[in-house]
Amino acid sequence: MEYKDFLLEIGVEEIPAGYISGAMKIVEEFFRSRLKEKKLSFENMDVYSTPRRLAVIVSNLQSFQKDEVIERVGPARAVSFDDNGNLTKAASGFLRGAKAAEKDIFFKQTPKGEKIAVKLEIKGEKTETILASFIPELVGKIVFPKSMKWKDKKLSFARPIRWLVAVFGEQVIPVEIGGIKSSKISFGNRFQKLSNPVQIDKIRGYEAALKKVFVLPDRKERKNSIQTQLKGLFKNSSERLIEDNKLLETVTDLVEYPTAVLAEFDEKYLELPGKVIVSTLSEHQKYFAVQDKNGQLVHKFVFISNGNPQYSELIKTGNEKVVKARLEDAEFYFREDTKRSLDTFVPGLKNVTFQENLGSLFDKTKRIENISGFLSAHLKLSDIEKQKLKRAAHLCKADLVTLMLGEKEFTKLQGYTGKYYALKCGEDKQVAEAIYEHYLPRGQNDSLPKTQLGSLLAIADKADTVCGIFGVDMIPTGSNDPFALRRAANGIMQIIDKNNFEINLISLLDEVFSNLKNKLEKPGNNKEKVYEFFKQRIKWLLQQKEIDYDVIDSVMHIDFSNIPDLIKRAKVLRKFKQQEDFIRLVLGFKRVSNIIAAMKEFKEIDTALLVEETEKKLYEKFLYLAEIIKTKLSQKDYESVLNGLVDFSSFIDDFFDDVMVNVEDRDLRHNRYYFLHKIRKLFLKVADLAKIVVEGENK
Repeated sequence: MEYKDFLLEIGVEEIPAGYISGAMKIVEEFFRSRLKEKKLSFENMDVYSTPRRLAVIVSNLQSFQKDEVIERVGPARAVSFDDNGNLTKAASGFLRGAKAAEKDIFFKQTPKGEKIAVKLEIKGEKTETILASFIPELVGKIVFPKSMKWKDKKLSFARPIRWLVAVFGEQVIPVEIGGIKSSKISFGNRFQKLSNPVQIDKIRGYEAALKKVFVLPDRKERKNSIQTQLKGLFKNSSERLIEDNKLLETVTDLVEYPTAVLAEFDEKYLELPGKVIVSTLSEHQKYFAVQDKNGQLVHKFVFISNGNPQYSELIKTGNEKVVKARLEDAEFYFREDTKRSLDTFVPGLKNVTFQENLGSLFDKTKRIENISGFLSAHLKLSDIEKQKLKRAAHLCKADLVTLMLGEKEFTKLQGYTGKYYALKCGEDKQVAEAIYEHYLPRGQNDSLPKTQLGSLLAIADKADTVCGIFGVDMIPTGSNDPFALRRAANGIMQIIDKNNFEINLISLLDEVFSNLKNKLEKPGNNKEKVYEFFKQRIKWLLQQKEIDYDVIDSVMHIDFSNIPDLIKRAKVLRKFKQQEDFIRLVLGFKRVSNIIAAMKEFKEIDTALLVEETEKKLYEKFLYLAEIIKTKLSQKDYESVLNGLVDFSSFIDDFFDDVMVNVEDRDLRHNRYYFLHKIRKLFLKVADLAKIVVEGENK
């Protein structure tokens, strides 16, 4: 068997950095699945990418498929021939489908009787033929956030395709995509010249050939080069780069031949808020900010050039001019905004729509104030804390109509700008911090609010959003969640958990809906769906704490409104689940539940009908346990409660061993049902143990 290397490179106009990673995953998965499907073995697969190329090299790829002999089994022999020995329609249809003739038939004994069968010899195809057939298919499989069309209206891609390299061994695979025919010609960095062709004579020399024209196609090598250069710039300096891994990943996909260049801006701009400067550099320009040994910003930045390293000084001058213009804008916004106090911006929120049916951001602010007041009372905050939370709620959205955010230049600084402006105009530090924190967490791995006021304000804001959007029937489905309601609800769960807030979740949601009643067609519209939505978010939170699904189900049935209490109960139950005595308790509870499952009505126990000594003893222990559970549940001492249940389980076992429940006497039988029902109800105050999965119970 002969083996050859394969190279495919799709050359394009610059693809946005954020598109490349997802595209390369699709490319690799596509080739792995297709080659496996075609039964073509290979040694290794490597993917390469720059803003102008998506490439894959398959090393030692099998040069042709092996011939195969496959067996096809058809209908039963008895129905394959008529009385004259001629083929029936069933047999003829089978032969047509198998592309075989009557002479190819033989008979095969199967577990379902004797059947007709044929053997087919499948000739293996050449690998280049197979590759040529599915390379065009790949282009349609690569999905981008946004695509465009050019000459061929049927072809859609992130950017126009400009060249195509498709080589197997030393031969070009004849492929055409969007009018571009395959060849061995790739193109290098355009800083040398606009059209910079390079011929790929040997696939294993692909990287070396491109390096000669200032392209590093290996993304890992390019990233390592950037990191090494960044460290080198500050090797003998007390200053250092502000680490930004997300930015590092972005710039790696922005350049083909990276050169790290240190540049400066005017020191006067350091009077701006630090995050404004960092945002200007990293978010807008994709540059790295620099700090001194004390963590203070300095008037320097580093950019990764894709241009000719010989002209880095000239490129630096151009980038410094761009940064200067950006910082001048920021300075103007900051200077104009801080001429006023933050609260003077609040009326301007009336002119900004939060959601068409839910009104303006001013309306939302008023609702947040009311919900914050409810939370203040619920948690019995001091009068001073209540006033601070109310003030923070009033100001929390004000920065959205400042010039800094309103001009759409620094939208990611919402909250931070509010905090900075609040401090600038003399607001309380706790109020200012709450303004910043109420947006947290912004994403899956973001930090949670650190202060109590920030935590409560975040809950109020997120709860209003979730209930409001549900209330106007914009319920998230699948991956469609434009208002990020899952993230908001998860944030509420995490904040309550972190702070151990004894907040009644149902009461909170009811309060939120009461504030929305004038905005909804039906007061409380979709409230039940919101309850269910939060139930799912609570389950998500418990799963993050590695609570088993059966333990989650067993505690959720009681009351999910008190999250800290629910978590505590689940953790204790998880601990007990590992104990042998507890397993016996679970089995006993399930037996109790099964016996009374068919009963619809239950009455009080008639103690005069407790005739057996064992059931009298069980009743005595039941009354004692009921008092223990009542006391310990009020103290939230779930460990003692479960210990009491475990001890009680032995008396249940004795009862089932000594007492016949389904006796002939109807009154006696029903009284025992009533008793078991009472026991089950008592247990359900703690957890529904019937939902606990016990290994081997059904065997």
